[in-house]
Amino acid sequence: MSSAAGSGAATAVTSARTPGVRLKVEQASYAYAATDRSAPKFALGPTSFEAGQKELVAILGPNASGKSTLLKLLAGIERPLSGRIEVDNTEVSSLDLRTRAQRIALVQQESELLFPLRVWEYVLQGRYPYGKRLRFESEEDCLLAANALAQVGADALRDRWMDQLSGGEKQRVILARALAQQPSLLLLDEPTQHLDIGGKVELLRRLRRLADESRYTVLVVTHELNLAAEFSDRIVLLHKGKCLRVGTPAEVYDRALLEEVFEAPLDVEMRAGGRPRVILGANFGT
Repeated sequence: MSSAAGSGAATAVTSARTPGVRLKVEQASYAYAATDRSAPKFALGPTSFEAGQKELVAILGPNASGKSTLLKLLAGIERPLSGRIEVDNTEVSSLDLRTRAQRIALVQQESELLFPLRVWEYVLQGRYPYGKRLRFESEEDCLLAANALAQVGADALRDRWMDQLSGGEKQRVILARALAQQPSLLLLDEPTQHLDIGGKVELLRRLRRLADESRYTVLVVTHELNLAAEFSDRIVLLHKGKCLRVGTPAEVYDRALLEEVFEAPLDVEMRAGGRPRVILGANFGT
């Protein structure tokens, strides 16, 4: 196990290359200090897993299990107290802000607008990590922003105002801005939260296609057990700050384990193709 995260210097710290691995998490842990003496501090225990190109990994768990904390560690917003997180064989904490933004794109639950913007202007913000101060966007920036909108099926929205979009439209545009960064690693925190079931399925299907066709590594924090089982390659299951299990959906979706984590009677059915489905247990509500 490695020592605590590095000092954050701009010079990258690299390690021996692991073929096919884009994200490597080795015994990474974190703790928030308590706001007052009576409150316990929250901790994320040692967590380890890997993700490669063209993989979609779902981070599952109930509220306060450590999902968003883990995502912040992966994005470099927080630094692990111990352990190591690498993207493309470089420790995340060693990357300067500009380089980190070129490699990692984070789509958070809420993207607040400070002033009115059209969709095109919003998506072009994803090119900021590649630009120079006090300059207009280049032809390449415009081409990549247009391509990002096309990838999420939002070409027709480019002249709309952001505050006039529906929940599903806004989520696609937010994703397009992240894609305009041309990241290696795409992180999404509860991206389906404000979508109806059709919108949730469409978004997960789109993320699956982006991973398959564009070679992104995608990590999604979600509560959606069945969508995660349907579209992900691997599951990271968290509970009360502990990483309980990492594996394929079929390996993680154990009935007793899920009942313990989500505190509800559940059944797990194995569908054709080896994908599990979670349903409420027969004694639910009794």
